[in-house]
Amino acid sequence: MNLSVIHHVAIIVSDYETAKDFYVNKLGFEIIRENYRSSRKDWKLDLRIGTGPEAVELEIFAEPDPPKRVSRPEACGLRHLSFKVDDVDEAVQELKDLGIECEPIRVDEYTDKKMTFFFDPDGLPLELHE
Repeated sequence: MNLSVIHHVAIIVSDYETAKDFYVNKLGFEIIRENYRSSRKDWKLDLRIGTGPEAVELEIFAEPDPPKRVSRPEACGLRHLSFKVDDVDEAVQELKDLGIECEPIRVDEYTDKKMTFFFDPDGLPLELHE
C-alpha cells in the first residue's frame, strides 16, 4: 500500500448554515460542491483549503439532531483539526477581528513552534500551528 497524503477529513455539524458560514466565510475554505441528500435528510458540503498537492478537503455532514461531542478534546476518535499558519499571532488577531476567541498562545514543547486552539460552532477543537 502506498498512502501518500490525507485526502479529506469529515465532520458532522448540528447546523448547516452556521457551519458553512464559519468554514467558508470566516476560515476561507473554498466550496467544491454542496448537496442535499433527501434520502438521508442531510446536507453534504465538500470544502477545500490550500492549493495543488497540499490542498486538503473537509467534508461537512449536517445531520438532523446529531449526538453531542462526548468531551473536548479527550474522547476516542477525532481529537482536533490543525491548520498550519505562517504567523500564529497574526492569525489569532484575524480570528479575534471575526469575533472568534482563541486560547492563549503557547509553544509546543516538541516542535518549539507557537500554537493555539479555537473552536468551531459545535465545539470541535481547531488548532493553529506555525
